[in-house]
Amino acid sequence: MSMFNRLLASVGIGNAKVDTLLEHVRYAPGDQVKGVVKIVGGQVAQQVDGIRLTLMTQYLKESNDHKHWVNCELARYRVSEAFSLQPNEERDFPALITLPQQTPLTIGNAPVWLKTELDIASAVDPSDQDRIEIVPSVEQSIVIDALNRLGFRLRKAECEYAPRLGSVSPFVQEFEFVPTSYFRGELDELEVIFYPTEHQLELLLQIDRRARGLGGWLSEAMDSDETFVRYRLSRDEWRRLGAEKVSTQLAELIRKYV
Repeated sequence: MSMFNRLLASVGIGNAKVDTLLEHVRYAPGDQVKGVVKIVGGQVAQQVDGIRLTLMTQYLKESNDHKHWVNCELARYRVSEAFSLQPNEERDFPALITLPQQTPLTIGNAPVWLKTELDIASAVDPSDQDRIEIVPSVEQSIVIDALNRLGFRLRKAECEYAPRLGSVSPFVQEFEFVPTSYFRGELDELEVIFYPTEHQLELLLQIDRRARGLGGWLSEAMDSDETFVRYRLSRDEWRRLGAEKVSTQLAELIRKYV
């Protein structure tokens, strides 16, 4: 019977169970995440080589004129060293991790989740998945508020494969805004990519001018109506200026390329 139970555990039947409980479900990029990993032993004793947490998301990739979603590992964390788990034994392991600064916001089609796995040799690793909500940081909120003040409305937010634009991952999260007041009739759209680090936030703006006349239509056909502009401030500068002054600076910046 013991040998049969070990065989079942090796394919995941009667195996150990794992469940991660987080202190909160909502975080901003760079935040610390506290929680506890709860484990219950299965029908047989098992040697667990460790507990790992993996922060995951998805991005859209195009190949052969077909778009498909790709799961992407953002960060990996080790929660415990090896230990022995007895049948039906219950154990709790505290977890404390820090989210990467470039964790995508869960706006639009951008899920973020934590995957918990027990590393058990010659067995199907027990796992657990927990979705978490990623909200804008203070600096990102200032930018979004500033764009709203300029009459830009968020139309789409999506993580897309762009290895040349991504700094630490093979994708970037693009925020596509459309003008509704100040720049209406002058811009088709404004795309924004955030590049946050511990001490600063950089924006990559793609300014898409609206076609005017034959020359404008030709420019649009050749994609020469789009301009890429970078705008960077320290975190302290973003907070000191606030949304009102940032909106003024962004308006002046965009106006140069309209």
